[in-house]
Amino acid sequence: MENFNIKTFDDSDKWIPVRATSGSSGWDLKSRIGHTLLSYSWELFPTGVFLGLPVGWEAQIRSRSGKTLKEGLFVMNGVGTVDQDYRGEIGVILYNASGVSVHISAGDKIAQLVFIEVPEISLNRVDVLEDTERGKGGFGHTG
Repeated sequence: MENFNIKTFDDSDKWIPVRATSGSSGWDLKSRIGHTLLSYSWELFPTGVFLGLPVGWEAQIRSRSGKTLKEGLFVMNGVGTVDQDYRGEIGVILYNASGVSVHISAGDKIAQLVFIEVPEISLNRVDVLEDTERGKGGFGHTG
């Protein structure tokens, strides 16, 4: 088991992310502030969480499926990345795709945090890439 360091905005444990079940991949992030998110707009929501990730790890911020289905809220940039060397407060850019304003209260679950191991790689510049069956086909080329 990996151990990661976490700091919170204040001395309260209420901002520490938790997993809803033992089988959950994501750790729930909560909004540190209350705010009404207008229809078809986005805002940055602070979470009160600061991470000290070890070398070779990142954290990804992902939408909560229930929030998306029930309220039309999702993480604006698809998946947010918290780099290993970032030490600021984690923020979540939420987009409201619904036709109505949605109020988010302080303490509401707004996103989830998933920890991913990042392999050490190097990029090698070449003049030609090897051929594959797919080749340059993309954007719906298989139907």
